[in-house]
Order: sequence, then C-alpha cells, then structure tokens
Amino acid sequence: MDATLTASHILPADGAAGTLVGRVWRPDIDGPSVVVVRKDGSVEDVTRAAPTVAGLMNEPDPVALLRGAAGERLGTVDEILANSAAATAPHGARDHGRPWFLAPIDLQAVKAAGVTFASSLLERVVEEQARGEASRAQEVRQALVAEIGTDLSAVKPGSEDAARLKTALERRGLWSQYLEVGIGPDAEIFTKCQPMASVGVGAEIGLHPGSTWNNPEPEIVLVVDSRGRIQGAALGNDVNLRDVEGRSALLLGRAKDNTGSSAIGPFVRLFDETFDIEDVRQAEVDLRVDGPDQFVLTGRSSMRMISRDPADLVAQAIGATNQYPDGLVLYLGTMFAPTEDRDAPGEGFTHKQGDIVTISTPRLGALINRVGTSDRIPRWEFGAMALMRNLARRGLLPSAS
Repeated sequence: MDATLTASHILPADGAAGTLVGRVWRPDIDGPSVVVVRKDGSVEDVTRAAPTVAGLMNEPDPVALLRGAAGERLGTVDEILANSAAATAPHGARDHGRPWFLAPIDLQAVKAAGVTFASSLLERVVEEQARGEASRAQEVRQALVAEIGTDLSAVKPGSEDAARLKTALERRGLWSQYLEVGIGPDAEIFTKCQPMASVGVGAEIGLHPGSTWNNPEPEIVLVVDSRGRIQGAALGNDVNLRDVEGRSALLLGRAKDNTGSSAIGPFVRLFDETFDIEDVRQAEVDLRVDGPDQFVLTGRSSMRMISRDPADLVAQAIGATNQYPDGLVLYLGTMFAPTEDRDAPGEGFTHKQGDIVTISTPRLGALINRVGTSDRIPRWEFGAMALMRNLARRGLLPSAS
C-alpha cells in the first residue's frame, strides 16, 4: 500500500465531526470489535454497547447510543490504519499483535443495484453484445452509439417514454436485458456477497484469476436497518469481471462474488446533524487507479446523474415481499465504466495485480485497496458462526429470557 494511507487521506473532509462507525480486528481477543471514531481522532471499542454493527443499526437511535457509550481506547486512526495496510505493502508485514481495520459492516445482507446510471448502461449492453470479448468492445460500442445514441439520461425508468423506446429498440433487434433493468420499471437488485465477506480499507481486493477484462466500480453503499430505514452510508468497490458477465448474465454470481470482490469502508457515516440522504444524492464519487506499470486512471461518478433515487432503490430491495431481519447494505451502482486503453488499442481498461484503487468523496472519505487475485489474497475464514462463538466467549451475547 502506498504512503497516502493515513487518517488525513481516508477521513471525510470534516474529519471526525460526524458519527463514524467501523470494525477492528483485535488480536488480543482473537475477534472483531465495533468501534467509533471520536472527534479527537481516537478509535474506541464500543462492542459492549453494540456487539454487532447490524444490531447497532437496528437500534431506535444509533447515534444517541454511540454518543453515550463508554468505550475502550484502541489507538488513533493513523496507528490502526498503518497496521491495516502493512500486509499489502510491497515490503511490509502486518503486526498480528496489533489491531487493524475491517469492513465496517457484519451480519447485514450485502446487496447491489445494477445499471442505475445511463452512462454505464451503454457499457453493460456493450459487454453483452461483445460476448465478454474486450477486443470487440469498441466495434460494438460504435455501432450502438450510431443506432441509439448515448443520451439515455433523459429517459425516466418505468415511464411511458421508456416503454416507447423499448418498443422501438425491439423492432430493431436491439433490446437487451440491461436496457430492461436500466429503463424498465424494475431495478436490478442482486446479492453481491455473503454477510461478513466484505473487506475493508487497506485490504487486498480480489479478481478471479481467470479474468482478463475487469474493472473497479466506485459506489456509495447505503446501510439499511430491518425496517427499511436508511441509517448511513459508506464507500464501496463492487469489483466486476466484464468478460465473465458479458458471456452470460447467468454468470453474474461468478462475475461479482469472489473472495475479496466486495470492499466497503473506511467507515459507515451515520445520518445525523452533519450528514444525511441529501449529501448522498449530491455526492461526487472519484476514482483513481495507480498501476505498477505507472498507468493512471481517473474518473468520477455524480450521484446527481443516477436514474433511480437511492430511496427508491432501497424500497425495491426491502419491503412487504422481501425482509432482512439483520438489515442490509446496498451498493447504489456507478456511472463509471472505463474505456481508456491500457494495453492493446481498442481493448479498454483492465486491472493488473498491484493496482492501487482509491475511491473517495469529501463527505465519506477514501477507501483505498490493492488489487490481487482471489486465490492468493487472504482467505475468508471468519463468518457469522465464528462471530457468534467469539461474542459468546466474551460474554457479549444477550442471555435468553
């Protein structure tokens, strides 16, 4: 990991002024703890007040609970962050006697909304038409632009205009499953990974070793309780394999769910007097990829350009027909689909091992990770059962009444 992984780079622009919730691995108890970042930059373990992040989000007032919680100081953000990144530094090694940051969620379902921006909608159709072959992408892209244009942003999903466009495209043989969820009435909501599988700031993210065409997806992730209330937000990387998904939409699980393919962090910022859903709606999410080959890729997703309102996406994910007793987190999608050539002309962007991916926005800070392959990065071995056993040993599970 590079030298920019410091508190000044990963914290929001207003520092710890908001309510920042995270998780830390504590070697001394061989398990994770829920933490809050105090205004002085110290990280406090509040697990005795909130044993799980999922449980915290289901409290009537999570912010009030945290502000009144007496915590155990674990160190500063900088101290824990340095150890979080050490294992992925070119010549570093994590000190397994000191704490490090994890993804700031635990038992919640990890869901994602796809094709929520018109600009990336076209690229999903390109993947499908190219059958996952990067070498055909430019040819397909030019043909589609000539036929339907690129300005789909004016089409409201589920509207009469969208229905007329669908009819016109069907007549030309151009309708696509991606256009269906992009401008049709129903959003695409899929399972990104299992609870507890996401990685946090400083960790390695994973690409399937068989993929040759892939990319980061910089997104905002909403944190939702079991009643459908949006409690806060974080940054996320919905790592994607374009070649796999392009071959068949039925391979979405293979394309999206691999070890280390879901990164969330650095913290969940709860909605309070400093931050709310309007900040999410107005956010500008920046992406930067720094490659070991000196290649640099930059991009930006403006949440103002999203086709479906974040609250509507949450309503389509949880409600009368679909419940999540432990709550859920929801990736909101991205407008960023990189087309800049990295290697061969016309083949666009794909990752290389060792890429440093930085996803940032002023109100949520920065999520920074190094790219590896899913078969070589640390295995996911601590799941829900391990968490319950660990909390029970620590006397943190409520007794049955």
